[in-house]
Amino acid sequence: MNSSPKHPLDAILRTDRIPHIWCPGCGIGTVFSSSLMAIRSAVPDLTKTAVVSGIGCSGRGAGYVKLDSYHTTHGRAIPFATGMKLANPELTVVVFSGDGDLFAIGGNHFLHAARRNMDLTVICVNNLNYGMTGGQVAATTPNLAKTTTTPLGNPEPPFNLPLLAYASGATYIARWTMLHTRDLTQSIEEALVRRGFSFIEVLAPCPTGYGRRNKQRPIDSLKLYQEKAIVKNGAHPAEVILDFKQGITLGKFVEYDRPTFLEAYDKIYRPER
Repeated sequence: MNSSPKHPLDAILRTDRIPHIWCPGCGIGTVFSSSLMAIRSAVPDLTKTAVVSGIGCSGRGAGYVKLDSYHTTHGRAIPFATGMKLANPELTVVVFSGDGDLFAIGGNHFLHAARRNMDLTVICVNNLNYGMTGGQVAATTPNLAKTTTTPLGNPEPPFNLPLLAYASGATYIARWTMLHTRDLTQSIEEALVRRGFSFIEVLAPCPTGYGRRNKQRPIDSLKLYQEKAIVKNGAHPAEVILDFKQGITLGKFVEYDRPTFLEAYDKIYRPER
């Protein structure tokens, strides 16, 4: 008899691939756990659930989940997920990837999936840099922060991801940190049970790529998440901030309904349905 303790998520984890590749102190594992807990709780039929990811540290999540999962090419998680949803509208499709994959090389795909209101749940782990490929500057790296490609500090302003999602047409937008696991899990559950393009940004520390160059240990990141968090549900995305000195606006910012892409398509091209 096997008396070894079981993890609550073993049923939907590929345990033969554990231990995972994520570094000590990395926040991706916590975000991944919240995502799996939400999927297990909110999705009634896991046989009709698919997880899609791109390239990068967060992109490795698809390889650990015991569901239909797809590890796609760099920046192409969203168009791949779009094709799956169009081919089989009964699927619940979750995109789990990082800020570099989704908003740099994959940025244009994000814009148009949000504009079309594709029925997808997109979870973006934002660790402020390209963690897997050497810690380079990303579209989300804070101004003046140091990376391997900006050793004197990043001269560029970062994207405001909630505002970008809002301007593109996303119908559910939230931001949490990996420290706010209960809020995060609840937010993912809400996104999974609704129709339309849902986007959740999750801040997570990257001690290897970002933290060591900016003298920020994992515990320092968690303290910042705790001390600088400003939970403001319903805040306009143009007003939310991500500033480790001023504050980090968290919460559910946007939720409204409009026709999904398939609904709009069927209305014109399949009116008999």
